Amino acid sequence: TAAISSWKQWYQRRVRGKTTFIKMLAGITKPTNATDELPRLNVSYKPQEISPKFQGTVRQMLHEKIRNSYVYPQFVTDVIKPLAIEKLYDQQVQNLSGGEIQRVAICLCLGKPADVYLIDEPSAHLDSEQRLHAAKVIKRYILHAKKTAFVVEHDFIMGTYLADRVVVFEGVPSIATKACTPQTLLSGMNKFLESLEITFRRDPTNFRPRVNKMESLKDVEQKRNGCYFFLDD
Repeated sequence: TAAISSWKQWYQRRVRGKTTFIKMLAGITKPTNATDELPRLNVSYKPQEISPKFQGTVRQMLHEKIRNSYVYPQFVTDVIKPLAIEKLYDQQVQNLSGGEIQRVAICLCLGKPADVYLIDEPSAHLDSEQRLHAAKVIKRYILHAKKTAFVVEHDFIMGTYLADRVVVFEGVPSIATKACTPQTLLSGMNKFLESLEITFRRDPTNFRPRVNKMESLKDVEQKRNGCYFFLDD
């Protein structure tokens, strides 16, 4: 069957296993007490913590790691230019800032041919404008390539922009947690926000999600209707 572009977004409180789960999908971490082996996947993985060891410039690293992609005109247009990677070409990888490393890491991840892209916290170290650019780049690339992406993200706006399905984690942090069945964005976010007892609305001016004041009329009304995720006004 043909691969269909889709998104899985993980939502949970911290220390409940998102990164561990994505590492298992990448084949880096082995599951404990597993009776069945995980299927082998052709994946491209961007880790949460990035510690570059490459000695040389960004241009040299891209040439070595994703030689075919980084000179391909469509990849340059869709990924290199929006992430402003060209400005970093002649910089030493070891001298890059956290945000610059993050942008290069996203570029490297998308530049590797794969069926499944595993992207752990792409918003880390990026400012608000860079997060918007990164989200658009990732979503456009995956949809055009007709691939699947699993994204772990704590930035609410970026996460809801990227996701069409979400996986909510439940349980006691660092002790016993479980990943629920993938759900639609609306039902998954309702489940997640209900556990936090928080409701969101959509700002009618800029359409961004806003937290309702606890026990406000909007908060009470949405909780009564079971609609914790923002509603279209």
